[in-house]
Amino acid sequence: MSSTTSVAPWQYCPSLTHYERWRTRAVQVGTVGIGGDNPIRVQSMTTTDTMDTAATVAQSIRMIEAGCELVRITAPSKDDAENLAEIKKRIRAAGFDTPLVADIHFTPNAAEIAARIVEKVRINPGNYADKKKFDVREYTDDQYDAELERIRKRFLPLVRICKENGTAMRIGTNHGSLSDRILNRYGDTPLGMVESAFEFLRICRDEHFHDIVLSMKASNTRVMVQAYRLLVHRMMELGWDYPLHLGVTEAGDGEDGRIKSAVGIGALLEDGLGDTIRVSLTEDPEFEIPVAKELVARYPRKDHADILPLSTPMLLGGTGGMPLDPFAYTRRTAREVLNIGARHVPVVVADLSHKQAITPASLFAWGYRYSVPTDKWNLADQAADLAYIGTNSIHFHIPGTLGIIQDHGTWLKDRAKARHYPLIHPNDYRAGVEQHRDLNFIHASLPEFDATLVTKLRSDPTAVLVVDTHNAHGMAEQRRLVIGLINAECPVPVIWRRRHAGINREQFVLHAATDVGALFLDGLGDGIFLEHEAMHHPGGITEDLACRASFGILQATRTRISKTEYISCPSCGRTQFDLQETTAKIRARTSHLKGVKIGVMGCIVNGPGEMADADYGYVGTGQGVITLYKEKVVVKRNIPAAAAVDELIALIKEGGDWVDPPEEEP
Repeated sequence: MSSTTSVAPWQYCPSLTHYERWRTRAVQVGTVGIGGDNPIRVQSMTTTDTMDTAATVAQSIRMIEAGCELVRITAPSKDDAENLAEIKKRIRAAGFDTPLVADIHFTPNAAEIAARIVEKVRINPGNYADKKKFDVREYTDDQYDAELERIRKRFLPLVRICKENGTAMRIGTNHGSLSDRILNRYGDTPLGMVESAFEFLRICRDEHFHDIVLSMKASNTRVMVQAYRLLVHRMMELGWDYPLHLGVTEAGDGEDGRIKSAVGIGALLEDGLGDTIRVSLTEDPEFEIPVAKELVARYPRKDHADILPLSTPMLLGGTGGMPLDPFAYTRRTAREVLNIGARHVPVVVADLSHKQAITPASLFAWGYRYSVPTDKWNLADQAADLAYIGTNSIHFHIPGTLGIIQDHGTWLKDRAKARHYPLIHPNDYRAGVEQHRDLNFIHASLPEFDATLVTKLRSDPTAVLVVDTHNAHGMAEQRRLVIGLINAECPVPVIWRRRHAGINREQFVLHAATDVGALFLDGLGDGIFLEHEAMHHPGGITEDLACRASFGILQATRTRISKTEYISCPSCGRTQFDLQETTAKIRARTSHLKGVKIGVMGCIVNGPGEMADADYGYVGTGQGVITLYKEKVVVKRNIPAAAAVDELIALIKEGGDWVDPPEEEP
């Protein structure tokens, strides 16, 4: 066991500035290796009733043909677990040797059956030997030790069966289903998630069983990333090296689900963490696979340019230290420049620079609609704060909430116009060109940065940095810049500008969320500015997509809430209703509720626990029967499904979170 002194207090990956995949032990799952020198694997989970053998086999084959490398199937009962043998037999008869994984909640006896049939068993340490009662109590050390001994006796049979049969295991912690014991000692925290897994992992280690994969899933991307980082940090301290399965649980569907998954999973992949992933979308599982494959296709990053290590002072006054805590969120302190930095939410910048002419209609995609009858601008909840127009000029009255950024030369001609601000090249900035009295954007492309520029920025109350990078590992380079600014005590606000080229619409969403998500998760950004070379060409990346992606990334990182959030699990064999259809119905009625989080869960396993972040919960508790929650508290039970959406709306109204939807314009 390695000494804790050999691991830096912040360390959770081999390097924060050079891409290097963290080397884990190899775990063999049937024909598929996870960890070690194996590629990052992609997997998904069936949504069928496990007792419907034909449907489960057919869906499994569709998943495999889409590229799924491990197929997970729920086994909520002994009968379901026993039926895995027939499912496996038919899949093998069809010519597929893809490993099968049994998903277990609450039923150790089902796990023990499944472990003799399938290649891997996933257990949730929060409910394998515990049933959640939301009890609040203090445990003495003796009482806590007695609880651990109880768990050991319940869990040991499965460990020994897995060891005897060559069956791998995933110990999969979920943020929302931590045991009462863990919650009372460690709280609803990343540390509690790690310790929940370690309670079971220590039992495996005592039995010399090491064919184990670990996961730390949460619907809150900030909690999820912090938990995985802390898990790796603790393993580094202990000399352990178990592979990681990555996932954001209950991510939702559509663009929102993809962005949320890419933010959480991508933040970890960027730092070399992760050996297998699952993208949890409220869609048919075969549609998860292309998304997962796209996320892992960019790794390993072998072609990124060198970045100065943290031990090298980069900026004036830089100490070369690590001023960030990667295990807890703290927003970097930046000075306030008008509505940027300090206490303000990160701003969104629209790119209109390539338009031949800018009209009121040009702002429609960015959340502004001009009403001719009323002669007023109507703003959407997702309306850009700034618009970069390059060398263009605007010849109409702009909305009062919008600022305009122009290249410096053009701004000199338009500087008398209200809310027009210059974008200045660093060389011109150093030379002292004319500036706006309130706000100036300094455009710096990494790695072009030096102490002279920092000196000027440090004392300039009007400056905001607009930073872009051409590095394939740009997130690390941008993070390194902010570390230098913090060490140099330079509080200039920073807007991240990322340009993407040669990719399609879905790639744009996933790459953008990956490339800047971790920066906002760590509190290191004051604005986002997304561009694409095809944004202004028919059939390319559209401006409204760039706008939605920008706000979606900020929402997924919990740094700016601009719309309703749906914490919706993928369906599985335990689901009590059509989850996709129900989610769509609820979205149609509630999507205008800015900042409200609604959990839509198919069963009680993914109910009050898994939707820990939700303000309101809609949970299937029987065939055609719904239970409603306010946060984790049951409010109404056994509501017929036909009336449940109306009852949910009534509950939101009772909770004081309802507003009427806006009227459509004539």
